[in-house]
Amino acid sequence: MKYRQLTQDERYMIGQLRRQGHGLTEIGRLMDRSRSTIWREVRRNSCHNNDGAYRPSHAQERTMGRRRRSRRGSHYSPEQWGAIEQLLRKQWSPEQVAHVLSRVGLGISYQTIYRHVRRDWRQGGTLYRELRHRYKRRKRHYGPERRGKLQGKRMIDERPALVDLRQEVGHWEVDTVQGASWEKACVVTLVERVTGWLLVEKVPNRTVRAVNKALIRAIKRSRLPVKTITADNGTEFHGYREVEAKTGTTIYFARPHHPWERGSNENTNGLLRQYWPKGASMHGLKQKQCDRVADKLNNRPRKRHGFISPLQRAS
Repeated sequence: MKYRQLTQDERYMIGQLRRQGHGLTEIGRLMDRSRSTIWREVRRNSCHNNDGAYRPSHAQERTMGRRRRSRRGSHYSPEQWGAIEQLLRKQWSPEQVAHVLSRVGLGISYQTIYRHVRRDWRQGGTLYRELRHRYKRRKRHYGPERRGKLQGKRMIDERPALVDLRQEVGHWEVDTVQGASWEKACVVTLVERVTGWLLVEKVPNRTVRAVNKALIRAIKRSRLPVKTITADNGTEFHGYREVEAKTGTTIYFARPHHPWERGSNENTNGLLRQYWPKGASMHGLKQKQCDRVADKLNNRPRKRHGFISPLQRAS
């Protein structure tokens, strides 16, 4: 069997299953991985200098650092770079470009393509404008949770373990995406965890009433079942009991400052920034435009699906 390196999603799953008390052998069985793979991952990437805990975000950062340090330069012809740039200008991501070109015999990593884009930018080029979103390192110094607190809400620790395994369709993640900070208008995004299927609903503001109305509308028109939804701790989701009563779904809340617990939604919201950059006005946005953007993303190939689209996965 060909060896496959652990993905970021798999690292988050390891962290979740360890918190639930599963041993390494059981985690390997649930993830269809060998125990030795899980053991090596935990041994290499735990926080040994602190408390020895395994934290998925820290593990991913350490892994990517090792890859960068072990990288060796490669040289490609102007014709090959021309083919790569042509695909980038179609707004393909570097990962999509690398995967498709590998099928025709051109072996190149997406990191190498990103480095080429950065070199082009330093030389005054415009390839960087074709990237769907920008990457910035941010300091993550978390203080006390200051957003409105709601007593008695159902936390993610109570969510069925099968949701973490991404084997059953019908479990979603929800969030809001804002454009200009001085405007109230925004969109509500729902992402199905197995297929990556996206629903986008325009709302005039982030009030409980507006968000509930959008959620109920999205759930009722969804082509896929909606069994559970995992939300963040924003006050706009504090009316969740009405949504549950009117739709029959069950809503859970991620822990504060744990965006990886809604990783599918966080990643998809990043893709949406290609269409609605931060600071862009959403005041005149129509629902038809939201549906068109969702349709584009639902037809776009995804790496985690073996480069097939959410539409193909959901069919």
